[in-house]
Amino acid sequence: MQYFQAVQKGKQIASKSQMKMFEVAGFSMLTLTTKKIDGNFQPVGEEEFTAVINSPDGYVAVIVDKDGFTKAQSKAMEKDEALSIFKKLRDLEIAEYKEKEIQIWSESRPTVQNEK
Repeated sequence: MQYFQAVQKGKQIASKSQMKMFEVAGFSMLTLTTKKIDGNFQPVGEEEFTAVINSPDGYVAVIVDKDGFTKAQSKAMEKDEALSIFKKLRDLEIAEYKEKEIQIWSESRPTVQNEK
């Protein structure tokens, strides 16, 4: 798939996740629309999983695809607030992302929703 096609398709997919995040969080930022796998650009996946990560500004609830590429995120907040959004997304039957890291922008970040 050409890069432009991947971006267009990925934007459609990620926008759906962004709207779900907006519904529960009152704010949502579109993050990634494409991913690079084996040197080829692809749109982010249709599947949706949720997690919480720590960002430089606080904790962020995210919606990711099956490969952990972030499609939408909340604003940075206190951990309890981010976990509350995570739980609301789970109530919408969005599964928890069980892997230990997600990909946001050009960084890998550990998931923290299960930290004690």
